[in-house]
Amino acid sequence: MILTRAIGLTLLLLLGMLSPSNAAEADLRAIIAKFATASNFSATEAVVRELAATGDTAVERPLGALAEGDLYVRKADSLVFIGKAAGGSVALLDPLSGEKSGDAAKSEITKIKVNNTLRRAIRDALGTLTLGAKDPAARIAAADTMFRTPDATNIEPLDAAIASETVASVKALLEQARAASVLVSDRPEADKLAAVALIGGRGDRNALSLLTAIEANSEGAVKDAATAAIANINSTLALWDAGQNIWYGISLGSVLLLAAIGLAITFGVMGVINMAHGEMVMLGAYTTFVVQEVIRTSFPGLFDWSLVIALPLAFSVAALVGLVIERGVIRFLYGRPLETLLATWGVSLILQQAVRTIFGPTNQEVGNPSWMSGSFYIGQLAVTWNRLWILVFALGVFAVLLYVMKRTPWGLQMRAVTANRRMAASMGIRTPWVDALTFALGSGIAGIAGVALSQIDNVSPNLGRGYIIDSFMVVVFGGVGNLWGTLVGAFSLGIVNKFLEPYAGAVLGKIVVLVLIILFIQKRPRGLFALKGRSVEA
Repeated sequence: MILTRAIGLTLLLLLGMLSPSNAAEADLRAIIAKFATASNFSATEAVVRELAATGDTAVERPLGALAEGDLYVRKADSLVFIGKAAGGSVALLDPLSGEKSGDAAKSEITKIKVNNTLRRAIRDALGTLTLGAKDPAARIAAADTMFRTPDATNIEPLDAAIASETVASVKALLEQARAASVLVSDRPEADKLAAVALIGGRGDRNALSLLTAIEANSEGAVKDAATAAIANINSTLALWDAGQNIWYGISLGSVLLLAAIGLAITFGVMGVINMAHGEMVMLGAYTTFVVQEVIRTSFPGLFDWSLVIALPLAFSVAALVGLVIERGVIRFLYGRPLETLLATWGVSLILQQAVRTIFGPTNQEVGNPSWMSGSFYIGQLAVTWNRLWILVFALGVFAVLLYVMKRTPWGLQMRAVTANRRMAASMGIRTPWVDALTFALGSGIAGIAGVALSQIDNVSPNLGRGYIIDSFMVVVFGGVGNLWGTLVGAFSLGIVNKFLEPYAGAVLGKIVVLVLIILFIQKRPRGLFALKGRSVEA
């Protein structure tokens, strides 16, 4: 019985040694060992090409070390190691696994020498190796690198990769990389003209840079073809730049919508010029910071849910503070808009100082969850995930608020008070509580706006100050108290701002927008969408 088990274990060990993975590793080690006997650069280059021909990504480590001059041969047994200097000795690492294999004095090892020709061969070998990687993303990265750094020696490896490529999108990138290499080679003019046409069809800025260099260093038909392709690319990029500005404007508009939509309610229903509205936004942002700090210290696994957790808390905190402000200050000042402006301005200073006292005057770190990090491209249009989610969130808040205003009893009471306060009161509507709850709602919406803004702006005591003027411009331009006007006004001003900034600058662009709004208000004093009602029209 014992003998049978021993034989079985021996067979298993032999099978493990002869498994495909172990056999492949043994083959790689046998090739790497040839570095020890390579007598010149040509022999070393032959070993490099033999390693690349295996197509195994494991050889990236020894080839990379060779290119850096970190590959050594131990004199005692002619074994090859990656060496890293460690004081007076050299730490020896296994060339495939990277695991430490002891130390050696510098006199006990010999460095495998490289020259520029050998380094180019190593670079080509690594490029060829990556071109044959199983992961399409690795092949795309290799094609992109070869496109941006074209070399005539890349043509043959790219031909082989194109012939074996099965993914159409990757194959197209490989063909573009080959075309870039053809343009810097001594291939016939007809090949170069075809390459110019292929790269011109790519139409991005990398293609523009490459063709600009080709135009400067070529003549005849190739130069003319490059010039024509550059003109076409510039026309295409101009359209994409316009689209990028529109996206930036929509993104800015979503931020303005979040910041202004609560103000549109309080200003429209109550006629209160609330200069503390920006501080409600600030409170929402600081609520997000506190939530993330608690999650970081106690529940790190919930970090991706931090914004979802912060939303109701930010709404509650800002709404409660807004309710206190309305009951404690504003309800005594109705009908006196200038005094509400001065009073709420004083409240904003108090809130800013309170936050400075509690959290300090410096910016606080609010992290982005993984689902709001990074970006993606639509053609040449760059879209960041955080801006996209903020746009979706802003439209969601708008839809919910529109439903509340149009489909709920409380929304009906709010609209009744807006249209005719005295008539609403005579019908039994408790207008003081409608005012209080409306102010709390507007403040709460500003608080959840702060949650979104914490992802794209600095969380500091001055956060709200940068949005209060823009919010008032959106509300006045769109029509006081009209949600649809606020939506249209926010996106309109955002897009106009982004188209003006390249020509006038950010500050002058805002001034131009302000002047245009003033001129517009001269023609339409009630904004784009004027509210209807006796008290409004009075």
